[in-house]
Formats: sequence, C-alpha cells, structure tokens
Amino acid sequence: MNKIWLGILGVGVLLVIMFFGTYNSLVKKSTVIDGQWAQVETQYQRRFDLVPNLVSSTKGFLEQEKTIFEEIANARTQYGGARSVDEKVAGASALDSALSRLLVIVENYPNLKSNETVARLMDELSGTENRISVERRRFNEFVADYNLTIKRIPTVFVAGLFGFGQRPYFEAVAGAENPPSVDL
Repeated sequence: MNKIWLGILGVGVLLVIMFFGTYNSLVKKSTVIDGQWAQVETQYQRRFDLVPNLVSSTKGFLEQEKTIFEEIANARTQYGGARSVDEKVAGASALDSALSRLLVIVENYPNLKSNETVARLMDELSGTENRISVERRRFNEFVADYNLTIKRIPTVFVAGLFGFGQRPYFEAVAGAENPPSVDL
C-alpha cells in the first residue's frame, strides 16, 4: 500500500514539475518576443532619427516634391503616437511607402544623387533598412516558435489556462510587393 501512495505521489510531483516547466517556457518565449520587438523598434527609431536629416538635405533640391515630405512627417507622427504593435506596424509601413518614393526621386535627380551629404544619408538609411529587415525576420521566427509551442499538447492546456494566446506576425502591408512609381 505504501508503494502505491509513493507511486501516486511521484507521478503527482512529476506532473507539477512538468506544469511549472511548461509555464516557465511560455513566459520565456513570450519575453523573447517582446525583447525582439524592442529590437525592431530600436531600428525604427534609428530610421526615424535619420529621416529628418535626409529630408532636410533633399528639400532644397526637391521643393516641388512637398507632398513626399508631408507624407514622411505624417508617418513619423503616426508611429510616434502609436500605442499597440499593430498601430506601430501601420505607422512604419506608411513611412516605408513614403521613403520608397523618396528614394526613387533621389535616384532620378543626378545633382541630388551626387551630393555627398545625401549619399552618406542614403547609405545610412539603406543600412538601417537592412537592419530592420533582419530584426523583423528574427521577430517572426520567435513568434513562429512560440505559436507552434502553444499549439502542442500538453502545452496547449497550460497556455489556455494562463491566457497565452497566439502572437501576431509582422506582415507587410497590402501593395508592398509593388514598386513605387514616381512620375517626374
């Protein structure tokens, strides 16, 4: 009789250890996703810090392209006022679109393209865009791992019990696959 109780107690202890291990794993994965999103935001902040310099450097050459500069300013304001990840993604995507058009314009103005300040800022912006792309990819990898984990048995039960739901991926906005067109 004592062996049966010890066996039941052993199984119970094993289940409790498994339960806490699963919970701690979910907390860790969720925290990693939050940390990775902070990395994405850090790169966005770098971009937003560079954009005013690029805009002011190009304004003299592109006085007739005021709408582009207004769109960039509006996108920065939208991102700055965003409270959720989805709102920040929308603000970042709006800036992506405006910057793409600005880059096409810069490519079409030989004097502007040869300006050393603009060229240096363009290189910085290009490097920042690459960093953003890498951080977005990493974010999506962590989200994929987390989302897969919370769907597996027995983790699905612990996840449901403590409210660990699916996390959204960073996705491109509709139309992002089309290159911007600028008619000069």
